[in-house]
Amino acid sequence: MILHGLKLADSGHAVDIRINGNKIDKIATKITDDITAFQLYFDDAIVFPGLINSHDHLDFNLFPQLGNRFYKNYTQWGTYIHQQFKHEIAEVLKVPVHLRTLWGVYKNLLCGVTTVVNHGKRLTMNNALITVYEDTHDLHSAAFEKAWKLKLNNPLKKNLPVVIHTGEGTDEAAADEIDRLIYWNKLHRHLIGIHAVSMTAKQASNFKGIVWCPESNYFLLNKTAPVQQLKQHTDVLFGTDSTLTSNWNIWDHIAMARKTGLLSDEELYHSLNSTAAKIWNINTGDLYEGKNADIVIACRKGNSNALDSFYEVTPADLLLVMHEGSIRLFDQQFFEQLARHLRGRHFSLIKINGVFKYIEGNLGELIELIVSYLPAFPFPVEVINHQIL
Repeated sequence: MILHGLKLADSGHAVDIRINGNKIDKIATKITDDITAFQLYFDDAIVFPGLINSHDHLDFNLFPQLGNRFYKNYTQWGTYIHQQFKHEIAEVLKVPVHLRTLWGVYKNLLCGVTTVVNHGKRLTMNNALITVYEDTHDLHSAAFEKAWKLKLNNPLKKNLPVVIHTGEGTDEAAADEIDRLIYWNKLHRHLIGIHAVSMTAKQASNFKGIVWCPESNYFLLNKTAPVQQLKQHTDVLFGTDSTLTSNWNIWDHIAMARKTGLLSDEELYHSLNSTAAKIWNINTGDLYEGKNADIVIACRKGNSNALDSFYEVTPADLLLVMHEGSIRLFDQQFFEQLARHLRGRHFSLIKINGVFKYIEGNLGELIELIVSYLPAFPFPVEVINHQIL
């Protein structure tokens, strides 16, 4: 397959991209030497690597945002919601975990996320529509993970990065928690800290990376991590967390992050692709020959330059989402061109913000099953029908 008429989101350079199997085979200003390949043409569209969401809890994305004030730290919030929102929590947990998890995957795919780092118990997912990355040693936090010191120093997992919520608060306890984590890391394992709101630059130097989740932080704490300082000592990745503390749409999170000015436009962009891919050691995050064909194509807005246009993207603007060479989502305008190429595959016609898209799988059936448990859940899409192309 050859994708024509694209502009790189970070530079604005015009390119064509050839896909061979699940890899990017060639990128050039013009590709005209392969007339036998399937050709797909775009007009004034930007292209960028599939987004990497470095922190989500896939089975927690049917929850509404729970909380009605600001908290000193995550333990205070956790205690509060289990007292005040018992009914809401119980209702969501009635939904079987595999249905909750699959909706978490769709939540990400609808936004152009092709890799999500799931935090929690290891999932069993066959033929996932996106990459669910779990080559990690997940500890919830020092407060909520039993025997966390022993688990942190488990020699059988010493080659895996430790991913852990830390410093998620604005009080002294949150800051001290980071110091305790650093002190007890006796095997000097690679630490990936989630949230890091109370982290100092000195503490950051002990971490391989931190995952910045600004929307979640502002909702819970009315404050976020000082990433403008932390980035001098460690790598900054980007995450959404689940809908317990944030909304479903990663593009809203990205817009909020940009408004803070804590990262430059280039740093924020790379926190969603190449920087994250480096930390997780995965073959994606860049549009280079030999990389996995995780590609997103979106409408270019007006006369905006490349990166400005990237930051104006919404789910309705996505024209095509490709994961490892397979098209997972495409705009209705490409149906006639793609129907033969995708023959025999299952897609659902959906409507999002007034725009029609096709997304792989039977999303309508999933929604019906979830609604049988949660009749009032406000799905952000309307499913029109399910088709075998």
